[in-house]
Amino acid sequence: MLEINQLAVDFRLQHHAVPALMDVSFSVDPGETVALVGESGSGKSVTSQAIMGILPTNAEIRSGEILFDNPETGQRIDIASLDPESTEMRQIRGGNISIIFQEPMTSLSPVHTIGDQVSEALFLHRDASYQEGLKLTEAMLKHVGFPDPARALRMYPFELSGGLRQRAMIAMAMITHPSLLIADEPTTALDVTIQARILKLVRELQAELGMALLLITHDLGVVSNMADRVVVMYHGRVMEAGPLRQLFGDPQHDYLKALMHAVPRFDLEPGERLVPVREIKSETGALIKHQPLDQVADAGEPHLTVSEVSKTYHLHRGDWFSTESRELLAVDRVSLEVERGECFGLVGESGCGKTTLSKIIMRAVTPDQGEIVYHDHSRAIDVRALDNSALLEFRRKMQFIFQDPYSALNPRMTVFDILREPLVVHELGDMDFQREMATELMRLVGLDPRFLNRYPHSFSGGQRQRIGIARALALQPDLIICDEPVSALDVSIQAQVLNLLKDLQQELGLTFLFISHNLAVIHYIANRIAVMCRGRIVELAPRDALFANPVHPYTRALLSAVPHPELSQPLNFDAITEGAASNPGQWPAPFTLDGRTPTELMALGEGHFVRVASGSKPSDLAA
Repeated sequence: MLEINQLAVDFRLQHHAVPALMDVSFSVDPGETVALVGESGSGKSVTSQAIMGILPTNAEIRSGEILFDNPETGQRIDIASLDPESTEMRQIRGGNISIIFQEPMTSLSPVHTIGDQVSEALFLHRDASYQEGLKLTEAMLKHVGFPDPARALRMYPFELSGGLRQRAMIAMAMITHPSLLIADEPTTALDVTIQARILKLVRELQAELGMALLLITHDLGVVSNMADRVVVMYHGRVMEAGPLRQLFGDPQHDYLKALMHAVPRFDLEPGERLVPVREIKSETGALIKHQPLDQVADAGEPHLTVSEVSKTYHLHRGDWFSTESRELLAVDRVSLEVERGECFGLVGESGCGKTTLSKIIMRAVTPDQGEIVYHDHSRAIDVRALDNSALLEFRRKMQFIFQDPYSALNPRMTVFDILREPLVVHELGDMDFQREMATELMRLVGLDPRFLNRYPHSFSGGQRQRIGIARALALQPDLIICDEPVSALDVSIQAQVLNLLKDLQQELGLTFLFISHNLAVIHYIANRIAVMCRGRIVELAPRDALFANPVHPYTRALLSAVPHPELSQPLNFDAITEGAASNPGQWPAPFTLDGRTPTELMALGEGHFVRVASGSKPSDLAA
């Protein structure tokens, strides 16, 4: 159906040609799934843009062919030779070849309804009346799993969750029944359960419509569960290509082997490290306190205690003049203890209350009730009772690493100003001290101090995240909250950052509260793990106990939805249900949460707890 031969694409930058693709060749057969694998910058998305005829204005196809067999006309067309704005290319783009873009929030128009955006492609490529188009659009939204497709027609993207936005993108791509679908990182930022449902949906639609799929991803777990053949790219070239079983069973190229070693897996041996494609060399200087982790253990109180914390939001609905509102319980009586020097993992789907809880701990959000106590060795600090000056002093002890490295850094400030800002706010040292500290922080996270005068836009995502880590360490805190710090990164860059965090914890004696929806990442970095759903902690246990013996049905559902990069552990798509795992009303007794029956965390021994109805016994779990 699609055959790419010796494709070369250049970008024109300041009168120089920078090669983005060099002699790329592969093919996609009818009904086949081909996975295009590689890190950011390897040329995957440029390849998809060339196929769709949507390359940037400063890009040009220098040589090569993109041959497409159009099933409607029976003709073989060289897309590379067509004018991107020609009628023929416009008919192919969206009509015969569709694309699902990586980021649904920025790919959907914020000022048009979902119904208008999905039906637009239909009206452009198919002869249908307005009423017929709306009926077909509603049917497609139902087909991709919208719970109320008639209402979704009138909704805007900001009213939808990440999973539903991605389904809207799929509906938009599928409405014309294309013969080839290009999916560019369709599940990168999604939770494991939503990701599994999206993958199941794409497989079902592919089988039903006889559609070919070009899947662009860096997630080898997704590849092992979806692909028939794999094409591995690096720096604009194809490094290795072949059938899935052949490449995963016996990879030949060193780059593919390196990618496989960088993926967090559940079968890692104790003390075994991820092996990134490129290692980071971290150096500790004289200004930053060097306190090995084995010297910070405190036999007394835990480092952080959170007791019965709750937070309710009042959401207004209706028109401008309506006073009607509803309550959303974001955090419900959460209690936990973080020991000094440990990495405490907090895992759950988007919207479960993880980030809200972290903001409450940081005093960025005020809870309705509860107590937060920070134990500063011999002194217990009531975080909620701190006033302005005391709170400013406390900020030095607890810092935050944000999820998105692109929006977390001020684009108008140089790296030096970004790293210096916490020191200026807290009036620490003069300019010479601050410059020396910024230099040490850069070396600490494996970056060249010569880059201090650069702006964030000149760094990659992984480098920006390391700058964010350096900023969090500027005040030399004892406890750091990491909110999904690697969710937006490639597997190889993710391995770099995870190893860096583990090394910094060992060298500086840090305590981490690590928030993530990626269970493989949590398994690699955390000592103890709390599983959160609908604002409640439903299970809490040491890492090995949780993964060896998950008790709560929600924990089991999360683990079953993780795509493993091993062919011997395929996803069970038949067992994936639509949202039942995260619906407390559908959990079996004694786990059911109906809002009326009081619940408690039952101790199962050796630090393992699970939330059940009050009065339940361990024997009830076996039943």
